[in-house]
Order: sequence, then structure tokens, then C-alpha cells
Amino acid sequence: MKKIALIGSGGAGKSTLARQLGQKLNIEVYHLDALLWKPNWTPTSKEEQIKVQNELVNKDQWIIDGNYNGTMDIRLNAADTIILVDINRVICLYRVFKRMIQYRGKSRPDMAEGVNERLDFNFLKWVWDYPKTKKPIVFKKLEQLPDDKKVIIFKSPREVRHFLEKVKAEF
Repeated sequence: MKKIALIGSGGAGKSTLARQLGQKLNIEVYHLDALLWKPNWTPTSKEEQIKVQNELVNKDQWIIDGNYNGTMDIRLNAADTIILVDINRVICLYRVFKRMIQYRGKSRPDMAEGVNERLDFNFLKWVWDYPKTKKPIVFKKLEQLPDDKKVIIFKSPREVRHFLEKVKAEF
């Protein structure tokens, strides 16, 4: 596990898992939300998203946290390990609301400075719809990966905790 792509719904716990895994494995973590959003929620262009991710995946080691389905293949093809955090959408929504309250008017640790947390109906809808709209696309991409890729799918917070305990014991 030297090149790890973390994907999943908003609120699934990708960023938290990325930070914890990065500490345990001593691998640099890159949060795509921090790299691809400019202040005041201004998105970067698709060209810049591709450029940034191509630069990241050329490094010797990395953990990259984020979805960005339009550029996900860059990370999936370069990763040796792909982790899909496939947590129930009710838990995801709860976590999104929780962080909206916790970081209201401030930037989260996994976001760029000036990208302040806010209540956003479109994002909430995206999280709610993720199992029907995005997850099938993600699973199709995962099925098409070569056999030398390690794909890990977590269905619960408990599975994530057990994985981190195992990683801590091994490394």
C-alpha cells in the first residue's frame, strides 16, 4: 500500500480515514477538495483537475481522498490500493450535518482556506442520491480494474476501525 485512492460518498469518512491512514503508514495525504476548490467555493477547471491529479499520481507514495468521477480513472489506474467507503447514506447525511455545524463559517482541515463550510441543498441531495446515481458508476469502474489492484470496500464504520487497527498492528 503505497498509492492509495480513497473514494465514496460525502460524509462517508474518507478524509478522516485518509488522515489516520497517512499517519499510520507515514504517507502524504492529498485531499482533492482542498486542491480543487478555490475560495468562496470556486471550482477549478477540468483541465486543472487533470493536471493536479497527474502530478500527484506520479509521486512515489500518496493517499488521495476524493471522488471527482470525471477524473477518477487517473487515480484508479495509478493506485495499487483503492478503498471505497460505502457507508449507509443516513450515516453520511448525519456526518455531513454534524460537520456543517462543527465548521460553520470556517474551513475544514481537508478544505482550502477560504472555502468555508455551509449548508448546501445540492450537496445534501448528492449525498442522498449517491447510492443510486454515483455508486453504480464507481462499482463498474472497480470491476474493470486489473487483478493486480487491491480493492477494499468498507460497509460500516466498524469495518473502517478494524482495518485501521490491523494497519497499526502491521506497520
